[in-house]
Amino acid sequence: MLKKRVVAVLILRYGEVVQSVQFRHTNVIHKDPRFAVEYFSKWDADELIILDVTRTDEARTRFLDALERVSRTCFVPIAAGGWLRSCADIEAVLARGADKVVINSEAVRRPAFVEEAARRFGSQCIVLGVDCRRDPAGTALVFTDRGREATGLRPAEWSRQAVDRGAGEIFLCSIDHDGMRGGYDLPLMREVAGAVPVPVIAFGGASTAEHLAAGLREGGVDAVSAANVFHYSENSMRKMKRALLAMGLAVRR
Repeated sequence: MLKKRVVAVLILRYGEVVQSVQFRHTNVIHKDPRFAVEYFSKWDADELIILDVTRTDEARTRFLDALERVSRTCFVPIAAGGWLRSCADIEAVLARGADKVVINSEAVRRPAFVEEAARRFGSQCIVLGVDCRRDPAGTALVFTDRGREATGLRPAEWSRQAVDRGAGEIFLCSIDHDGMRGGYDLPLMREVAGAVPVPVIAFGGASTAEHLAAGLREGGVDAVSAANVFHYSENSMRKMKRALLAMGLAVRR
């Protein structure tokens, strides 16, 4: 049986690790991301996803510097993203130590970008970020620009199109559930995971081992992830994985 992954997510704003609540990024958790990465690397994270939510050119430089510092001491794979608009942007992130990249808004604006990136760097390197919010009728729709811009796209259909163009993995985020500590949007997970033949990582809402277990058992995904909760020792990555193993889930020890 293939092992399921448990992934830690770091949200960086101006080079600092911040808390995310429905894609609003306010409270600073760590001034230096290296401290968080050290814990995750020691506490058995299977992978790290590091996302930059700042917008300025100065902040972009700061993110690349932070990524380079982090990668020197990190012993697990890193996927990095945030405002990647070209193959040159991807190359800059990979040169700083990332193993994969997360592309999102530019892929929606220009779907050929997915093909260009996959052709140049390989599908295994390209993770499609799919940020979703439900409308008043309960229909999940894709949003870009960190949840600000509605696209009208349905998550499963957009994920399928991107995979056809070369995306090798889906990072599926529920904006509604993000930071709310009530668990994942399981129907959304099942819809997308059932539509694509590539791994899906679920993000948004998990705060307990039971939430992670529900994502793996009921959501149909290959990996579960969380951001805010893993920064506190009472719910550390190591404790969460021990709990999942005790529940009989096939995660890496």
